[in-house]
Amino acid sequence: MVLILVVTISVTFILLSFLPGSPYNNEAKLTDVQIQLMNENYGLDGPLIMRLGRYLAGLLHGDFGISFQFGEEEVSKIIQARIWPSFILGVQAMVLGTSLGIVIGVLSAKFHNKWLDRFFSIINITLFSIPNILVAIFLQTLFGLYLAWLPIAFWEDGFLSTILPTIALAIAPGVISAQFIRNEMITVLKSDYIELARAKGISEWRVIFVHGLRNALIPMMTIVGPMFASLLGGSLIIEKIYAIPGLGEELTKAILSNDYATVMGLTIVFSVIYIVVIFITDILYGLVDPRIRVKGVA
Repeated sequence: MVLILVVTISVTFILLSFLPGSPYNNEAKLTDVQIQLMNENYGLDGPLIMRLGRYLAGLLHGDFGISFQFGEEEVSKIIQARIWPSFILGVQAMVLGTSLGIVIGVLSAKFHNKWLDRFFSIINITLFSIPNILVAIFLQTLFGLYLAWLPIAFWEDGFLSTILPTIALAIAPGVISAQFIRNEMITVLKSDYIELARAKGISEWRVIFVHGLRNALIPMMTIVGPMFASLLGGSLIIEKIYAIPGLGEELTKAILSNDYATVMGLTIVFSVIYIVVIFITDILYGLVDPRIRVKGVA
């Protein structure tokens, strides 16, 4: 985990050094001497390997650097202020998307190759093919502009402000979960222990949800972790469209303004989220499914 994080930080730092332009908005009005002094002040001078070493050394002391676009505010404070909106949207979208996806997947498997299965398949393919930006604009136009039921954007109306972006973000995990559960349930429902449960006279829906779904959910854990990490990391497009003060929206502004320290800080946060969530998922998967546990041989 540490090795992956160090490699990610190093590669990102090197790539940022090749970006055109500089983080100084008024660079055209600055003299070469002034630019040199500012580079020395912000640690942007010297060879690339030395700058990378200084940055890694600062990280060991919890120093993420300072932001150029927010009046030299510490990057760590910016991240702390913006991680909560992204976390709220990520959790809500994951719960909504996977819940609906599981129900749709079970129904599709139950009525395999029938009209309901085909209907859900068409809906899933259509939703998966439409870009997030179009979905977000459609939701804004319908529920925010014409019907005026929900806020169009911004983060000022509490829970109401989270509904539209949550729906937009929930589509991807919902479609993926539905397709995954459908395929798993089709296989599970043909298993011998399912036939045995039916032979005992257990009701069909109890067989599906109690005996079948529980086993179909085990392999789904392998995709839930990465999806959840992606949602927690924020969505650049959704947060930008709905003007949500989250990590994704901040990353967009930082890239456009060449705010190196902020881009690096957010990259580290995203990387840590992915690594930790996937690591926890691997552990839980081993605990839930004893078949994949590795046992030592005496």
